[in-house]
Amino acid sequence: MKVLLVGSGGREHALAWKLAQSPLLTKLYCAPGNAGIAQVAQCVAIPATEFDALARFARDAAIDFAVIAADAQLVGGLWDVLEAAGVPALGPSKAAAILEGSKGFVKDLCIQAGIPTARYRRFTDPAPAKSYADTLLSDSGGHPVVIKADGLAAGKGVIIAASEVESHKAIDFMFEGGFGQSGHEIVVEEFMEGEEASFFALCDGTNVIALAGAQDHKRVGDGDVGPNTGGMGAYSPAPVLPPALEQVAMDKFIRPTVAAFAAGGRPYMGVLYLGLMITRDGPRLVEYNCRFGDPECQVLMPRLESDLLELLLAARRGTLDKVDVRWREDAALTVVMASKGYPGPYEKGQVITGLEEAAALPGITLFHAGTAERDGQIVAVGGRVLNVTATGPTIAEARKRAYDAVDLVHWPDAFCRRDIGWRALHR
Repeated sequence: MKVLLVGSGGREHALAWKLAQSPLLTKLYCAPGNAGIAQVAQCVAIPATEFDALARFARDAAIDFAVIAADAQLVGGLWDVLEAAGVPALGPSKAAAILEGSKGFVKDLCIQAGIPTARYRRFTDPAPAKSYADTLLSDSGGHPVVIKADGLAAGKGVIIAASEVESHKAIDFMFEGGFGQSGHEIVVEEFMEGEEASFFALCDGTNVIALAGAQDHKRVGDGDVGPNTGGMGAYSPAPVLPPALEQVAMDKFIRPTVAAFAAGGRPYMGVLYLGLMITRDGPRLVEYNCRFGDPECQVLMPRLESDLLELLLAARRGTLDKVDVRWREDAALTVVMASKGYPGPYEKGQVITGLEEAAALPGITLFHAGTAERDGQIVAVGGRVLNVTATGPTIAEARKRAYDAVDLVHWPDAFCRRDIGWRALHR
């Protein structure tokens, strides 16, 4: 098969790396790709935002199957454009991708389907939003309040406010365009105390199969301090999600959601990312995403023993009830190496050294997130630049291997968190 993968980050490199191992594959293209993806696929200089150009390329190259990796393309309707051009693709459709495109929609869905989540309200005006935030703060017993932009915000559209001043500032920031169009509507919700984890499933519109769990680190600094990022590291399996809790995730969250979408006339097909908060009263929904997480994908792919392409094709063809998913027993852990300033402004173009030495260590795979090749050298061009991923018999061993590799990679503005996996190790 000829396969087109759309995207350019660390998640896409992990997917390309795994897709390239499939015996079903004859040619893998990636648009636009990055310097790491170019090692396993032919990169095509078409931005992921150019839907019509991607469809034309897919037709001209006789692409048999397209994999859309990122939220913006799915929410924007790239699946629909490719399907209309006669190119089978992994969804969901634009209609079903509202599961990630609107946090308010998801909260309302929870009420309709009886899915446990935080108390909340939706707002399109700052004054009542501030009043509700004040109410939640006064009722919380000292806990903060959570302010969320309704739409996509590159993983950064959540502000946890500890006081009325902070919550009012966050609400004004969103309504004044701090997160662009995504903040024209917001969700104000109670803070859920507990431990957050990610769980993944695959759907074909009717059938749904469990994949695996992971845990990521959203804040930029050690000890979970600083602003939210797209993710600074992850590991799998997640001890906070034992098999019994994974079954709860399927029965109380994912299956009711898939059933609600089917009943509503927009069947859900594709990857389903479930963000859970494990509280003292049981798991509650934090969010849904309609694709693999980043950087969770970078620890799932090294653990996946099954043929990824076969699984994704089964989701598109409605035959997930005919496949099995197999996982390696080893744990995997990834450390994000980023450029100083991220998640804010950062310098681009600095040369990265030590990549070959790091990749030669046992159990190490380097997934490129924001890199490019210039004059024969690999340079940093993104905020998140590299995912240094390690496998090992335990999370502790994978962590040691990952940081051994991190210490070999250099560019002037490189930084990373040094505590990835701390929750698992404390357990």
